[in-house]
Amino acid sequence: MGTHPRGTSHWARRFALSATALAAVGLAASPAGAAPASPASPAGSTQMSPDKAPQGLYLFQYTYRGHLKIGGGNFTLGGKVYIAVKYNSGQIRYNGNVIAKTNPGVPGGAAYLETNISAPCAPGNNGYAQAYDYTTGTWSPRLPVAICVRFD
Repeated sequence: MGTHPRGTSHWARRFALSATALAAVGLAASPAGAAPASPASPAGSTQMSPDKAPQGLYLFQYTYRGHLKIGGGNFTLGGKVYIAVKYNSGQIRYNGNVIAKTNPGVPGGAAYLETNISAPCAPGNNGYAQAYDYTTGTWSPRLPVAICVRFD
């Protein structure tokens, strides 16, 4: 007796539910008034008044297609977001710019970056992810992540 492969719609629902659950956990874990994790900002960014900053930027992580993916919410909708994955030493392992878009279940603008970092990894966080909202000049809190390292 054989089994049939699951339909893609099942995986799409599972992905959406997982991302929503992770977003809720990330929102609950990040204090609404958290200070930016770093005073520096990417080149070419501008600062805006604090009253225009989004409330409670947050990040979460998950594995997608065998790679680490970083997602987050409360970014400026339609705005540019810089996301970086760094080793604890501060060395950048992967980074990129994305545009925050609407996503049901994620408040504000949702930002997602698929990295080329293999996942899942052995337990233990040797790095972190952080995002920067260019529109408001605001950093998200740091999200501890495991960065897979090859040993040859």
